[in-house]
Amino acid sequence: MPQFVIEREMPGAGSLSRDELKGASQTSCTVLRQLGPDISWDHSYVTDDKIYCVYNAPSAELIRQHAETAGFPANSISQVRTIIDPSTAE
Repeated sequence: MPQFVIEREMPGAGSLSRDELKGASQTSCTVLRQLGPDISWDHSYVTDDKIYCVYNAPSAELIRQHAETAGFPANSISQVRTIIDPSTAE
């Protein structure tokens, strides 16, 4: 299954409370259940003004549909082509 990184411009994201992040997560999971088993959320990185999410889906279009339904921005959706880490240098 292709993997994607979604960049969400969300000013103040790094200041969201635990409850606000929980609410956003619950909204996302509800929409994922509605869309079915072809899309899944792996994890997200919250920075000061953006959230970067890693999703598995057959297409960027399904990720756009998730974002629109959940009410989240999806400013950039990029398919992951390769994953590297320190072991790649060996």
